[in-house]
Amino acid sequence: MTSFAAPHTIIARSAGQIDHRRRSLLIARLRILLVVAVFVLVAAVALLKLAYIGVAEPGSSRQSMADQLLPPRGEITDRNGVPLARAFPAYALWFNPDAMSEGGDGGPPLIGEPAEIAQELRDIFPDLDVQEVTEMLASGERGYIRRRILPEDANRVRALGELALELPQEEDRHYPQGSMAAHVLGYVGADGHGRVGMEEVLDEQLLDPSRRDQSVALSIDMRAQGALEDELRRGMLSVNAMGAAGIVLDVDTGEVLALASLPEFDPNAVQASDVQVTQEQHERGITAPAFNRVTNQVYELGSTFKPLTVAAAIDSGSITNIGRRYSATPYQVQGATIRDLHSYGETLNAPEMLIHSSNVVTGHIVDEMGADTLRQYMVELGMNERPYIELPARGFPLWQSGEWSRIRGVTVGYGHGISVTPLHLASAYAAMVNGGIWRPATLHRLGPGEAPRGRRVFKASTSARMNQLLRMIAVYGTGRNADAPGFRVGGKTGSAEKPGAGGYRQTTLVSTFAAAFPMDDPRYVVIVMLDEPQGTVASSYQRTAAWNAAPIVGRLVPRIGPQLGVYPDADRDIDLSDLRPLVGDTD
Repeated sequence: MTSFAAPHTIIARSAGQIDHRRRSLLIARLRILLVVAVFVLVAAVALLKLAYIGVAEPGSSRQSMADQLLPPRGEITDRNGVPLARAFPAYALWFNPDAMSEGGDGGPPLIGEPAEIAQELRDIFPDLDVQEVTEMLASGERGYIRRRILPEDANRVRALGELALELPQEEDRHYPQGSMAAHVLGYVGADGHGRVGMEEVLDEQLLDPSRRDQSVALSIDMRAQGALEDELRRGMLSVNAMGAAGIVLDVDTGEVLALASLPEFDPNAVQASDVQVTQEQHERGITAPAFNRVTNQVYELGSTFKPLTVAAAIDSGSITNIGRRYSATPYQVQGATIRDLHSYGETLNAPEMLIHSSNVVTGHIVDEMGADTLRQYMVELGMNERPYIELPARGFPLWQSGEWSRIRGVTVGYGHGISVTPLHLASAYAAMVNGGIWRPATLHRLGPGEAPRGRRVFKASTSARMNQLLRMIAVYGTGRNADAPGFRVGGKTGSAEKPGAGGYRQTTLVSTFAAAFPMDDPRYVVIVMLDEPQGTVASSYQRTAAWNAAPIVGRLVPRIGPQLGVYPDADRDIDLSDLRPLVGDTD
């Protein structure tokens, strides 16, 4: 008997297999879609996170390879390439109260007690204010505890185990020479910009990516700078002066080889007291250490003006006979009596006047020359304007505008009635000894042929005569203590009483010595000033410049001369043979 059941069974079985395969394929597709969906979701989350970081959170700044390789601020060097200011990687000590908490959930920021941690920090940093730091840690306010710490101190801070005490590495400005030339350089503030000094003047250039790979060379010679600061400090402390200032100037280019103002400050660790004084200090005449006495403070510089007066008289034709004698006895000018501290006889000629520093004879020379003539020479020497130099802090002279009265001309002739900076005096002396050309001072190193032409103030013949007279003062007169053997120093002392309420204060002096060397071929001017020196054993109990400022120059010139290319030579000197018979007994 024939059966037809088998084919139906085969067909049913095949259909079941097809359904199973479809279900398996569908499940596989669903799984693939699920996996794809997961990847899409993860990618979407990642993109959203990136978008959030880009919009809501500050991202890392994009830097070119050049930015990463260049220092954040250009380097400053002296004229010989000695580094004066450069970028320096340093650590800072930062308090982050959220470091111990996840997402700022309010957990305690410190493991230990604020007072204990502050004391532990004090053990690392002895000058730390424990109370101030304790209050900061207890308040929970983030901020810097210290802006600059050494690597070894950073390791000691890490050893405390406080996560809230973070040690970010930052680029800092470092001054390898410490406080040396601080008033020339200035410093860099917390905002990364220069303050006072050449840091401020060169700020744009030092931050410019296209130029900050090139160091900026100043005119300063650190060897001369160190010697000037050392001798100024020694002289200031020996006579208990409240301050001092000094400058070494190239007479042919106007380049400043050294410039110092004391007391100084450390640009590596500038304090608030370095840049400002209390009201009580201001009333006592005390200035902040960052205040530059050379370029920013004006003084009556006394008898250092007398050679300038004689130079103006010779140049204008008022003095035609250097041996002519003038009355040296006190006389009246518009109700004021012009007198000298000591009597030098009945009459003096111009060389004797400079040797003995006679106010009376200076007054007669001005009277004959005319106050207006003297005023015009002072204008040509820049005495009526702020001093010419790149530094931002430049004091304006106390200068009477308009025509000068007779008494004004006389007093200016011997250095009173006009207040200028020591830099004014340095530039004027440079013009007087270099052949008669006034040039502005500069703190930039100048290459050959880059010196400014300047303007002629004195005839070359006048300058030659003044070089003789300045040398004569150092050989026979009040400048003897500055006469360094072999260096042919010339110069003039100046001791001026400081003005105060009701007139001049006889107990307070500004002592100055204005010098040049070597006088047979002048190359450098040196100005040294002491503010309110006292009579001490070191100065033989004298307060005048001959006993305190002049000796500083006498010690300084032998130190800096060879470094600047001037060597001692006992066989060379300027010829004084025509002047020596005019000055009589100089003992």
